[in-house]
Amino acid sequence: MSERTTSHEAPDAHAPVSFIPSDTPDRGPEAGIVLCLSGGGYRAMLFHLGAVWRINELGLLPQLARISSVSAGSIVAGLLGLKWEALRFDAAGVGAAFDAEIVAPIRALASRTIDLPAIVLGMLLPGGASARIAAAYRRHVFGHATVQALPDSPRFVINATDLQSGVLWRFMKPYSRDYRVGEIVHSTVELARAVAASSAFPPFLSPARLTFRESDYTAGSGDDLQYPPYTTTVLLTDGGVYDNLGLETTWKRFRTVLVSDAGGKAQPRARVKGNWISQSIRVEELVHAQVGSLRKRQLIASYRTNERQGAYWGIASDISNYTLADALPCPSDRTAELARIPTRLKQLDARVQERLIDWGYGVCDAALRKHFDPTLPKATRFPFPGGVG
Repeated sequence: MSERTTSHEAPDAHAPVSFIPSDTPDRGPEAGIVLCLSGGGYRAMLFHLGAVWRINELGLLPQLARISSVSAGSIVAGLLGLKWEALRFDAAGVGAAFDAEIVAPIRALASRTIDLPAIVLGMLLPGGASARIAAAYRRHVFGHATVQALPDSPRFVINATDLQSGVLWRFMKPYSRDYRVGEIVHSTVELARAVAASSAFPPFLSPARLTFRESDYTAGSGDDLQYPPYTTTVLLTDGGVYDNLGLETTWKRFRTVLVSDAGGKAQPRARVKGNWISQSIRVEELVHAQVGSLRKRQLIASYRTNERQGAYWGIASDISNYTLADALPCPSDRTAELARIPTRLKQLDARVQERLIDWGYGVCDAALRKHFDPTLPKATRFPFPGGVG
């Protein structure tokens, strides 16, 4: 697919991201394809797994310049980065070991409930729930690997939200950074802890607490908060609180943006409890859903005006809207059921796992062929024989 660049691009109030002092929007986006993975618990993790499965089959993974993730999307991204070399890409760019290295561990994790035990133990023991989630990720997915185990290319960006500074905290191989607090070069934070911070769903799994020394930071790298306690005791929550689609580090820099969105819609409730805890949780749910919808609309608008190229697909999408006669069969009533799965890190049975993977695979195939590259070969079958039905 051809790449187009622009000579000048000013910050736009209608853009789906917020510009910060260190950004250089006047330089315009550069050529490059990036992938964004949203949050949404195991629902999102498995939906993204299906999408990445199709992207791998098409030989597109090695063409990606950056993979940016938030929340449960960071589980898939973190494992993909950790196993990058082990995927054994062939001449066509297809990772032959994708099933063994990525699919099997993700499905094994989805067969375990890790959020409720983490919450209970977090209330009873020191460290909080996020530390227990990190321990589960360490035990079942990442081991003791650090962010230094990620490849140099593509650049993997695992995003969390800094509760103190109010902006993104980014974990990457070259550095970890909050633009207000500062930059830590070649951070050795464990992947399990970085992903746990990215997926610290509020209020129950939040915050993730990281401790650093002032000397860990590059001198003068923070905009206005490079001093304790901002630098030394960092409190992080889910990356989706700040940027539910993982767009911040991708949209600003690159021309072609692929977005896999498994964020759930706020479901109606006939009865809402009047206590302040239940009210706060419900209000947070509604605010998050509305902010997500706005960011999605702005993203789609940027595609239509050619500010960016790429494709968006969502777990709540209707595949018929892509108007492809040869799209895989994904009945909207069945996919809507999958979109309503709660945002939990709770065990899902094997058939539900397969349906989520197949749905991510099918809608990604349709979106890529419709909006990214019409010459891509069509998918002829789902990864699993039952499809989404």
